Amino acid sequence: MLLNHAGETARNSRQIVIVGGGFAGATLVRSLQHQLSADWRIVLVSEESYTTFNPMLAEVVGASIFPEHVVAPLRELVSVASGHRFIMGTVSAADTTAKTITCKSLAGEMTLPYEHLVLAFGNRARLDFIPGMAEHALPLKTIGDALEIRNTVLRKLAQAELEADASKRSQLAHFVVIGGGFSGVEVAGELVDCLRSIQRYYPGVPKSDIRVTLVHDQQRLLPELPEALGLSAQRSLSKRGVQILLGEQAAGISVNGVALASGQQLDAATVICTIGTRPNPLVQALALPEERGRMTVQPDMSVDGHQGLWALGDCAWVPNAHDGTASPPTAQFAVRQAHQLAQNILSTTMQRQTKAFNYKARGSMAAIGHMKGVAALPGINLSGLPAWFLWRAYYLSQMPTLGRKLRIYVEWTWGMFFPADITHFRFTRSKDRVDG
Repeated sequence: MLLNHAGETARNSRQIVIVGGGFAGATLVRSLQHQLSADWRIVLVSEESYTTFNPMLAEVVGASIFPEHVVAPLRELVSVASGHRFIMGTVSAADTTAKTITCKSLAGEMTLPYEHLVLAFGNRARLDFIPGMAEHALPLKTIGDALEIRNTVLRKLAQAELEADASKRSQLAHFVVIGGGFSGVEVAGELVDCLRSIQRYYPGVPKSDIRVTLVHDQQRLLPELPEALGLSAQRSLSKRGVQILLGEQAAGISVNGVALASGQQLDAATVICTIGTRPNPLVQALALPEERGRMTVQPDMSVDGHQGLWALGDCAWVPNAHDGTASPPTAQFAVRQAHQLAQNILSTTMQRQTKAFNYKARGSMAAIGHMKGVAALPGINLSGLPAWFLWRAYYLSQMPTLGRKLRIYVEWTWGMFFPADITHFRFTRSKDRVDG
């Protein structure tokens, strides 16, 4: 049974449970909830109380924006006035025969019945991709990861300023980024611009000691984009002081830095890894067919052999009828899949034919630092300031609510003219403070 917003039991309601509050799950809720008939209810279950705009995490690392500007509270997206509901919890099991899921919530374990179950829980960072990665590297997958990297960078600079040994100081001020895809290039660009902006606040650290190195095992950056844009990004980063090592593979990570497969050692106290993902444990728990760690689905995003079960986003291997390939795990495709799946679920409730996912990508973009970017659009490639403005305009358009759009617009405008924030958040509680 489902309790509606007034606390009454909606005994005759039919339930759609959506697991995951990322781009796919949040967009599906927004697209679906106002189109359902009055006898349907949506329950959104997510481990976090917010959806994270992951492509903007690099800007949190570089202190271009505050962390709260890259998240949107999920409760704001769910229309409780229509009887829909949000539950902060973790799904531990699903019975596709009885059509129930088991959810561990703040109030304990719950069993939720469903007529339709949508899996949109994304994937996780893989921490064993490189020896020593789990112990000595910083992944970038969540808002917490971004904050940890930002605090670590500021802490290492403060430590370097107090270090008398020149070689140790140089190591403390050296930051290595592993991975030359979207995340790696965006982090390297944001980081080098942030460091250049705030270095005057650390006069004890020579400018020559503050370095950013980007390690990529392929022969060019941003392999997802046309070669010309990869080269443009490389030139832009190099011009701003990023050392780029192409065709180099990280063989191990230690407290002293990164050992490359070629035998070279990069002495650095901070290593940021933007490579490697693993499936959510629920994929294996459900024992559903999968391809490369993603659940395989039919062209309409239904799971074969399980009535009322659907999957989309990063956790699903969604075939694209446009070109016959699997949809890439990107925000652009997750949003389009959510809109299509909303129509398919509505069609199913009205006993109509569903449609296969069919989408032609509108292009790809990357922000590579302060007022710099690259964008591949149909028939045209952009770089520099125009691409950066386009990147920001797109993600601003995806932000829910006018108020949140205005907040981030003001913050972005402020950041165009003023240096990055150097506040180091320690989150020290009064009861943890020891006097003396």
